[in-house]
Amino acid sequence: EDGPSPEEMTMRCRIRILCETILDNMDKLDPAKTPYVPEDGVILDVEVPFAPGETVIDVLKRTCEQKDLHIEYSWTPLYDSYYVEGINHLYEFDCGFESGWMYKVDGWFPNYGCSAYELQGGEEIVWYYTCKGLGTDVGAERME
Repeated sequence: EDGPSPEEMTMRCRIRILCETILDNMDKLDPAKTPYVPEDGVILDVEVPFAPGETVIDVLKRTCEQKDLHIEYSWTPLYDSYYVEGINHLYEFDCGFESGWMYKVDGWFPNYGCSAYELQGGEEIVWYYTCKGLGTDVGAERME
């Protein structure tokens, strides 16, 4: 799966991968996962180039690959989108039954999949590991 050439990557965005919530929930974390939780909860914080038409998942996949960061995702036909199962060996349910990965762009949690979110340039993408409240611990609205 070849991505865009460096010449095509004319736009930039910032991508952050955070798991700070785990620090407050270490008692719930699968002990085997402890080595994958950085002391400050920041797995990655970089500015990266991308090409017009690329989506949040495109940038995440390429950035993880370039930074040699483990990532696992699957296509979910029901939502017509990719679902991020694990980043840096941290998976959903590793830190409680409501835990897993969520993303936010410029302070907003989109209500659609990361492969449907097309980037325009200059965004800040944050991937959060949420431990409880299905994202309320990272600032998402409570789902009713």
